[in-house]
Amino acid sequence: MRIETAADDLARCRWAAGHPLLAEYHDREWGVPVHDDRKLFEFLVLDAFQAGLSWLTILKKRENFRTAFEGFDPQRICRYDERKIARLLQDPGIIRNRLKVEATVGNARSFLGVQEEFGAFDRYIWQFTGGRTRVNTFESQDRIPAKTRESEAMSRSLGKRGFRFVGPTICYAFMQAAGMVNDHVTGCFRYRQV
Repeated sequence: MRIETAADDLARCRWAAGHPLLAEYHDREWGVPVHDDRKLFEFLVLDAFQAGLSWLTILKKRENFRTAFEGFDPQRICRYDERKIARLLQDPGIIRNRLKVEATVGNARSFLGVQEEFGAFDRYIWQFTGGRTRVNTFESQDRIPAKTRESEAMSRSLGKRGFRFVGPTICYAFMQAAGMVNDHVTGCFRYRQV
């Protein structure tokens, strides 16, 4: 089993090594259960933009994403027109991918539809883990799957509701980020904390 340690001598998941932003995100957010709809939408957007890129790239641009997408407010984003999309595609502070920007606008509409149907996106999304965090016991990052039955079910359900960029792997990354699963390796100092 290989655990990374930083200057502070804390054992962390291997992926969190190499950059202070990764360590900070790992130590403060990753795997902490999220029940706030706005934060859940933020993770959904960022995980979609991360597809094909490193998470560090997204973290470096996260504040720019927050500004560009008005605090990840789905009520505002769902009204973006072609002019607003064109402006976003000129913004060097975010990932300028037309398909992902357009998917964010469409996903905001779908997100609001889920809120209307279930009363909260939180109530809908947490059903895929039975309303609680699934605690895994992986000793090595190499054992953590890229997708699970639950992330496949989530992907199918989101797709039926009109969401895009929500494949099973993206959904599993979302589940990890939002604390629906605890995939900190067992030797990581955060494993027992979250």
